[in-house]
Amino acid sequence: MKNKKTIIIVGAGMVGLATAALLAKSNVSDRLEIKVLDAGTRPKFKYQSGVTLRVSAISLGTINMLSNIGIWESISRFRACPYSKMFVWDAKNHTNDSEGIQFDAAEFGLTELGFIVENELIQQALLNEIEEIGIEIKFASRINNLSKISGEWGYKIETSDGKFYSPDLLIGADGALSQVRESVGIATKSREYFQSAFVTMVKPEHHHDNIARQRFLKNGPIALLPLQHGMLSIVWSTTPEDAEISMSCTDKELAKRVSIASGYILGALDVQGPRASFPLKIQHANHYVLPGLALVGDAAHIIHPLAGQGVNLGFADAVSLTEVIAKAFSNGDHIGDLPLLRRYERQRKGANMSMLYFVDGLNNLFLSNSETLAAIRGIGAHLFNHSGLIKRLTAEVALGIKL
Repeated sequence: MKNKKTIIIVGAGMVGLATAALLAKSNVSDRLEIKVLDAGTRPKFKYQSGVTLRVSAISLGTINMLSNIGIWESISRFRACPYSKMFVWDAKNHTNDSEGIQFDAAEFGLTELGFIVENELIQQALLNEIEEIGIEIKFASRINNLSKISGEWGYKIETSDGKFYSPDLLIGADGALSQVRESVGIATKSREYFQSAFVTMVKPEHHHDNIARQRFLKNGPIALLPLQHGMLSIVWSTTPEDAEISMSCTDKELAKRVSIASGYILGALDVQGPRASFPLKIQHANHYVLPGLALVGDAAHIIHPLAGQGVNLGFADAVSLTEVIAKAFSNGDHIGDLPLLRRYERQRKGANMSMLYFVDGLNNLFLSNSETLAAIRGIGAHLFNHSGLIKRLTAEVALGIKL
């Protein structure tokens, strides 16, 4: 078909690739020419290797999206661990105390609440799919210059390999430090948490029973996420100093540290994997769109990891933007028109902001060492567990589906 509309997606991470795949699977795919550019080298995920370090809690809404793209069956068959329950408790309370917050898939007529999946596995499955479709992906293609086209809306891109692009729509999916966002002058509201997320993998003394657990400590929460073969992914949000100690100590010393931090809820933990640490912050772009441009995923918003919602929010962005673009053709709109793109911004900005600041508030609430607040947290958790409608609505938001 002549006069196809061109879309350039900058960023070949999970959200950027999902956006490309959704557009390629949409009912207007024959009217689009899609390219993906990424400054980094091509990922080298090896299916036969062990579990990789970075994982995500994938919601049921995200699973529906991955199924629609056509990759969830292969991901889940290869390596994905379901979790049927969640248990969150305060370090000031006992692990069997009714003051902990509990979710059970059976409460909502579900077999699981979600899956813990490696980020690199999702990325590779998306990469395989869109290459099979025939979408061009260029790695090691850094943007040298991104400028507004003089006298018109839209942007001209010059890449490190000397190529020039002037797409009908430019999508920034290039992460927290988004070059696209910075180049077009979209400001952000940002605040450092003075926390770092320390991640590693352990083998617990007792099986995790497919329960995702999180314990709130004075410096931040430690999450114990179930993996296959009884392993656990540890995501511990703590002070940068604490994270540095965990990075530098021996495996034996680290095993004792994480066992104590977990309250020995699964017995002693044996470190059986690599480790990493990265700083945490909350960040939200003032605008998601400009004429001819849209931001998705971490380029638009960064959330604290305690609720496991980061990549799920990004995937929801991708779904929303794809739907808006598809409707543009039936309505006779141009895919880069600002009024059209603002429909996407209205759909996602409010929802993302609500989740960002709700999680931010939870983090601040549990960081307080006040005995009074600890008592209130306990009472609140008890009431929440018996709240019925409120608990169901909370689950719907977290799972990304209507229960």
